[in-house]
Amino acid sequence: MKPCPAIAVLEFDDIPTGAAATDAMLKRAPIAFFRCGTTTHGRYLTVIGGTTASVAESAEEGVRYAAGHLLDHVLLPDVHPSLYDAIGGTRRPRVSGSLAILESPTVSATVRAAEAALKGTPVELVEIRLADTGLAGKGLVVLEGTLHDVEAAVTLAVARDAREGPGGGAPQGPGRLSYRVIPAPHEATAAQAGHGTSFDSALTIQLEGETL
Repeated sequence: MKPCPAIAVLEFDDIPTGAAATDAMLKRAPIAFFRCGTTTHGRYLTVIGGTTASVAESAEEGVRYAAGHLLDHVLLPDVHPSLYDAIGGTRRPRVSGSLAILESPTVSATVRAAEAALKGTPVELVEIRLADTGLAGKGLVVLEGTLHDVEAAVTLAVARDAREGPGGGAPQGPGRLSYRVIPAPHEATAAQAGHGTSFDSALTIQLEGETL
């Protein structure tokens, strides 16, 4: 069971502003946890969690303080347990099924998409990456399930992205969320997805192809 019901994610395009806004958020309401720091592409990312009321109040203060330096933000008053765990760094072993890979220009949009998919379908969250090395500030989600469920999950994620859009200065308009569905992934593709999508930690998988 998740320790906190709510989380909020705020992304800033200016590091000093992000640090100061995070301090203002901490002073505003008694939140239960926070994680913050610089990410690739010269951005500053803050994640907070706690009761819905405290998180909402703190996030509102961060939005106000950031002024024109807020790239995007999202508040999840009843975050899905799998998403909560994944944001905290927990990975689950991949089992089998079709895959969906979604990419967004902001972490907040990625979290929104994952939340919509998980709450609307029985898919499993294999991985979520939040602006780490190699993503240039983007976010990435890998989902798994039956082909029907994975396609439905993508539909819900795209619809939420189009409906809510960026909360700050992120690129506007349709097509912000890039995705592909892999109906029957090769066993090597499936193994690699289960291990992780970062090349830095990728497995070298030996196949039975030609060597000479």
